[in-house]
This record gives sequence, C-alpha cells and structure tokens, in this order.
Amino acid sequence: MNKSKMGTLLTVGLAGSVVLSACSSGSNGSTTSDGNKKVINLIENQDIPKYDTAKADDQVSFEVSNNTHEGLYTLDSKDTPILAGAASEPEVKDGGKTWVIKLRDDAKWSNGEPVTANDYVFGWRRAMDKDTKSQYNFMFTVANILNADKILDPKDKMYNKLDQLGIKAINDKTLEIKFSKPAKSLPYLKSLLAFPTLFPQNEKFVKEKGEKFGLEPENQLYNGPYKMTKWKHGAGWTLEKNDKYWDKKNVKIDQINTIVNGASATKINLFETGKLDRTAVPAEYIDKYKTQTDKFKTIPESTVFFLRFNQTKNKALANKNIRRAIDMGWDKKQLSEKVLKDGSVPAYFLVPTKLAKGPDGKDFRDDVGNLNVGDNKKAQDFWKKGLKEIGKDKVTIELLNTDSDGAKRDSQFLKDQLEQNLPGLTVNIKQTTFKQKLEIETKMDYDMSYSGWGPDYPDPMTFLDMFVTGNPHNEMGYSNKKYDEMIKKAVAETDVKKRWKIMQDAEKLLITDDVAVGGIYQRSTGWVTNPKLTGVTKHNFGGDYSYKYWDLEK
Repeated sequence: MNKSKMGTLLTVGLAGSVVLSACSSGSNGSTTSDGNKKVINLIENQDIPKYDTAKADDQVSFEVSNNTHEGLYTLDSKDTPILAGAASEPEVKDGGKTWVIKLRDDAKWSNGEPVTANDYVFGWRRAMDKDTKSQYNFMFTVANILNADKILDPKDKMYNKLDQLGIKAINDKTLEIKFSKPAKSLPYLKSLLAFPTLFPQNEKFVKEKGEKFGLEPENQLYNGPYKMTKWKHGAGWTLEKNDKYWDKKNVKIDQINTIVNGASATKINLFETGKLDRTAVPAEYIDKYKTQTDKFKTIPESTVFFLRFNQTKNKALANKNIRRAIDMGWDKKQLSEKVLKDGSVPAYFLVPTKLAKGPDGKDFRDDVGNLNVGDNKKAQDFWKKGLKEIGKDKVTIELLNTDSDGAKRDSQFLKDQLEQNLPGLTVNIKQTTFKQKLEIETKMDYDMSYSGWGPDYPDPMTFLDMFVTGNPHNEMGYSNKKYDEMIKKAVAETDVKKRWKIMQDAEKLLITDDVAVGGIYQRSTGWVTNPKLTGVTKHNFGGDYSYKYWDLEK
C-alpha cells in the first residue's frame, strides 16, 4: 500500500547540474564517448523519503529499492512473479504450511559477499522489530508468516519476540519459511515475496553503518540489477548497473539519472530539449502530445486518490453528514475530464477497477459498482444537517497536499468547488514537500488530506485493511469495531466466495455508511517517452517499474 507520488518542487538549474551533467550527449538516449554505454534520464516529483527496505512506505522508495535490491521473487514485465534470489521453486511440506527454498549460489551483494539465508532472516526480523518502526511490517501478517500477528500485537505474550517469526536459515543457502495456514490459500503469496519489505539485508553491514544506513549511496548495500552511485538530496540520484548482480548480462541500460522537480513546464522543457527520456505529461500539455502516438501513451493504473478525513483534529469532520457533504459537494467527473484530461476516472469507491477478479471471474468493481454517488442538492442537504448537528453555520477546513504544480491545481479546484457549493465552508490549502506531508499524516496533524494509494499485491485487501483500528496507515482516527471484525474475518476465511463477499460488504461500510474517506479519481497517466527507449511497462502493484527490462536502441 504505497502512498502517492505528488512532489517536491526544485529549480531545474540545481537538479540539472547535479545529475544530467553526467551524460555526454544532449539528445534523448545518451551514450558515452565509446558509444557502448547506454544512459537514460528520468524525473520524479520528489526525493526518496526512506531508502531502507525495512522502513520504506512510499512509491518512490519502493521503486528505487525494487531496482537496487531483490528478494526471493521478482515481477516480470506482465506482473507474474518469477524466481530471483531463489534458485528454484520451494519444496512444500507440512500440508503447505512450510516452504524450504534453495537460494542462488551466484547471488551476491555489491561488496562481493554472498547473499545468504541469514540475510533474509535478519531483514525480516529487522522489519518486524518494534524499534525499526516500520509502517509496512503488516506485510508479514498479510503473507501469513507464522506468528507475525502475535509478534506485532503489544497485548500478546509473543510481542516483539523476533526469534519466533516463521523464518529460519537451515544453512547459508537454504531457507525455511513457515506459514500460519497453507500457502495455497494465498494465491498472491509469491507476489508478496517480491515486495521490498520482504527483501534480505546484510546484518554485518547494517549494524556497522548504524543510524547512517541507507542515508547515502555508500551506506547502502545492493543485491539487485542496479546500485546507487550518486545522491544529491532534494535534487536527484544516479543508478548504475551492478556488476555483482547474478543476471547482469540481461541488464541493458548502464546508467539511469533521475532528477527531482515537480514543475510542469520544466518537465516538458527538459523532454523537448532532449534532456529527459521519459516524463509524465501535465494536464495542460495533454492536448499537445495526444496525437504524437510514437511518443505519447496513456497508461491506466490501479492507484486511487481520495480525501482523508481526520476525525480527531477538526470536530466538524467527526460529523458523518459533514463528511458526506464534502464527498458529494464537488464535480469529480469535471476534475477527471476537464482538468486532468489523462484518462483518469472519477472514484466513487476505494478498491480500483481491474485490480482483482473474484471466484466468479468478475472484477471486484463490477460486482460492487459505484458508492456514495451524489449531486449538489444532496450535498447541500447533508451540509445543512451536519451544520445543525454541530451547532455551527461556518466551518474552516485545512486541505493538505504536496507542493507540485499538479497538486496546487487540484487543490485549488476542490477549494473553489466546495466553497461555491457548500455555503459557510472555507478551505485553506496547505502545501508541503512530499516527505513533510507523510510526516504530518503520520502525526495526524491535519484536517483533510489529498492522498493516494497504489496496491502492493493484486487483491482488494491491499486497500481495505489499512483502515482497521490501529493500522499504521489509518492516520485519521477512523475506528469501527464492525469494520475491524469484517476485515479480521476476511483474512481468516479460506472459502474464497465468502471472503470476497465480506470484502465487498466492508468497502460499502467504509465508503457508503461511514464515509471514512471520499474518493477523488482512479489514475491514468499520460506519458511521453523517447521512441528509442523500449521495454517500458508499469507494474500494476508493488514497485512501479523494473528497469532491468528496459533497453535503448541506437
């Protein structure tokens, strides 16, 4: 469940001088003087918040880690989990509750040391350790790793007893994993094992670096296709082919330079002048590129943007009718079609379309349909009722968002529509860097937040379980015992039809009954790409891209 990419704004002069100067050619798809080295230039809206697979909880950190590190499995270009750190498929024992996995003999860290079974044991335990303060340690419970739920429960006698986690190194190259129920009951288990939180970490190196681990390229160790060689914080970073990677012969791009800049005009200017090989196209430039089919492509995604209503800080948002009025009090279709213009669709839901199919073969969204659909008249009725219930005729709400141009545009659209349609409402926009926004949400020091969520695995639960009471990603004070019980029951249910029905009912409770969040849109993104850059496909869950499959034609 990774948080939205919305961005840090920097000057292009700073960003360009740090990273793009590493390329000897100004044209798209650079090569060095020997004509053999393939170099590409990319752009992100924001810097890497947490470059540590045990602590990462956002899309940028996951994307970078997905390319510089590797777990037992990885995703191919069609999102199928394939062997990576594992040498062969697991030996299944104990009715499916135990997997014995042989590791690759040729898997090495970037310092030349072999990747061992203990690296997985240490990495998993470190992610689970309460002192690490990982917001993604719940992934081990999602994967049904034995005792993970108990180790994370402060009320359980097994709390933080890391040696009880269902993972053991039989020898340097043999790993044993134990599950709380048969692995076959979790069809997306291998996809989970391809997720960064479940990657290995070198115990000696991590302990040697201490608090500096992951803060600079030299304080990180790599076992994936790439390694980071430069990182100018707030400006950009450089990845280079990892010469110790076991499958380096199939890694075609030698160097990937990424700059950090959230300014719309800057992205387009850099692409037009040949200093970028790929960038998302801001809404105001969609019409310019949509006919250039050799460069432009719209990519539908499973990321959903929504409004978080913090029910603890602003008393007005603790009122269900106020929340419902805000959710219905603006034109979602107009935002998608007239402002974004990139194929994004209005979200009257939380679980996106085309993420997962049920036991009957139907898409989850097709079965449930749209939720909480309204209009201005309904919104105003709920608004008046809510104001009466809280004894006020005016309400001021602060809207938190990041500081990219797109975030500013979207926030202003919401502000204008809500203030126009809901008399007495004032919306004050607060924009911060992406990293600061995550910190503010974690501290719950906000009223209403423009948030986004992308799936970590192909199942509705990747969206639903974050809103149970106490989940580290709840971050808005929402608590409903009935909802908690529904999610708990769905997790334990082995009958796939019953489980599917429970999740459908849970979403209805969350969105229709409680209006815990308000949908904004399911994202599609328009991209312009250097026609010479091939093999670019976006993963539907987990880290966005695997650069290993990319190539640059001459």
